[in-house]
Amino acid sequence: MTVLLERPAPARTGSPRRARDPFIDILRVFGMALVVLQHWTIPVLDYDGARLTTGNALAMPGVWAVTWISQVMPLVFFAGGAANAISFGRAAHGGPQWVVTRVRRLAWPLLPLAAVWLPLPHVLLTLGVPAQPLEVGARLTGQLLWFLAVYLIAVTATPYLLRLHAAHGWRVVAALSAGAVLTDVARFTSGVDALGYANIVFVWLAVHQLGFLYAEGRLRLPALMSAGGFGAAALLVAYGPYPGSMIGLPGAEMSNMAPPTLAMLAVSFGQVGLAALLRPWIVRLPLKRVLAWAGPRIMTAYLWHMPALFAVTGVVVVGMRVETPAPGSAFWLAGWPLWFGALCLLLWPLLRWFSRFEEPPALPYGRATWATALGAAALTGGGLLALTVSGFAPGGVPFLAVIAVLGGLLLTGPRARM
Repeated sequence: MTVLLERPAPARTGSPRRARDPFIDILRVFGMALVVLQHWTIPVLDYDGARLTTGNALAMPGVWAVTWISQVMPLVFFAGGAANAISFGRAAHGGPQWVVTRVRRLAWPLLPLAAVWLPLPHVLLTLGVPAQPLEVGARLTGQLLWFLAVYLIAVTATPYLLRLHAAHGWRVVAALSAGAVLTDVARFTSGVDALGYANIVFVWLAVHQLGFLYAEGRLRLPALMSAGGFGAAALLVAYGPYPGSMIGLPGAEMSNMAPPTLAMLAVSFGQVGLAALLRPWIVRLPLKRVLAWAGPRIMTAYLWHMPALFAVTGVVVVGMRVETPAPGSAFWLAGWPLWFGALCLLLWPLLRWFSRFEEPPALPYGRATWATALGAAALTGGGLLALTVSGFAPGGVPFLAVIAVLGGLLLTGPRARM
């Protein structure tokens, strides 16, 4: 969900905000908690002795409507935009230094994940663990990094996007939204699905840009935004080529997420408007202690909750041959607390061991240039993209991807002060 967002600080311009905006913090933690809960709840798993098959509980008829709320990536990008705007507004050294700092904060927590998952598949294969289930787990662990790759684009573009925002305000959101419309028109009229990947930029940067408006206190008419967004999404699903689900489902002809579509953008406007409408009640929730505990562990939970799932799956489903019951059945409801409890017990030590990597070491870093900032972002983003595609499955790609991430981190490292 930094999910993975920088903790906000007061902006130098625009409406005054407190050093910590509880609304943004709550959206970050809520988004992460829902990501973890959803990933732990929706898998439908079966192992026949050779292959592990994975289904999705949300594929049940009519349940897709839940995804209009449970798909929280729009709120995560919105909160990230607000946090980035506020953080950049108080930055002392300008764009390159700010970008380098954020690249370092995004990439540093990947080090323990890579240190474990690069050798782990090879070790487990040597110990006789079945290859196909192991490959499923190794690939999916890397696929979750798509968010960091896309969020890195938003972070790198933030200094430029803030200049556009200062000059044009809402018109930047409108232009990005128009780009999403044209992308989908080109995609569906040409039949070339690859064209849709341009919406990774148009859709998510449009939502990120809404966070800039919030940071300045200019996000107005939330009820109209929510009704318009969800209403437009309903029309697009009813009369367009878009599926109802906002997450990819097994066997579906297309997904609203990979790549993101105009329907996803419409739901994003609906979610942001709804969250802004509920803000007066949200900020009064007694969550101060929860936020204080969860904030420094949010990235670790995102990176390690799926490895925890695969470990429990390996023991229960593959090792003990216990397939998950039909979603919503009595056995499913009765067994879910045990399943969830086992996952929490496994994630807890992972949080204790690896949350220390949430904060990069305080070294005597020197001034950065745009060359080093863009180079660090390009290497880190390239490594994340490669891991998104290949995961940590045995092979050479994960090693090259991790080397690229390390190269990006080295470019953010200490240098002579200017």
